[in-house]
Amino acid sequence: MANADMFDETFDLTVKAAVAQARKETLAAGVPLFYRDSASGRDVMERPDGRIFEIRFIPGGSRDHHYEVLRELGRSAA
Repeated sequence: MANADMFDETFDLTVKAAVAQARKETLAAGVPLFYRDSASGRDVMERPDGRIFEIRFIPGGSRDHHYEVLRELGRSAA
């Protein structure tokens, strides 16, 4: 049974705050983030130094070579 009102605004804000904190902690630990940017539909890698790259995942690639960098993006393009 689907219920569009299942999560209230407080729940939504709590989840968003937790995600923002986890993102901040991950980058502070020196680990890059890989995600699909919902606004542009691009697969991106965000580096701890603040640079953001459009990437392409390589199906069947090894653990060390599972993506390739297509180009660097500006902060507003990601």
